[in-house]
Amino acid sequence: MITKRLGPAGKVRVTFSLPSALWADTIYLVGDFNGWNRHATPLRATEHGWMITLDLEAGRTYQYRYLINDNEWHNDWNADGYAPNPYGGDNSVVDTTIFAELTKEDTRAVGEPHTPSIPHIQSRLRLISTG
Repeated sequence: MITKRLGPAGKVRVTFSLPSALWADTIYLVGDFNGWNRHATPLRATEHGWMITLDLEAGRTYQYRYLINDNEWHNDWNADGYAPNPYGGDNSVVDTTIFAELTKEDTRAVGEPHTPSIPHIQSRLRLISTG
């Protein structure tokens, strides 16, 4: 599962998580945001499940997969989408494009007579989180 929220300037804070019921010694998040490095981004086991949070650039889509115990590739079945990979399967996709629009809107508002209200931004984010 993925959850997204506005991060630091131009970034989206994305949390990738898997259920705690999933048995594994190690789980890594592998994708184009880390050069498909199989060991660069480990998820950590918590009482709420396996998780990691990354700050990704707004306005992009990223492909990724989970590598469990160094030999099992899994998709995120709650991803924003899927893209074919060169190995005959699919990669999961996380989409941060809507956040680029929010970031631009917030930047334009600085110094202008009308600044978007917090409820306006929250309603836009609610639309993002519900898909």
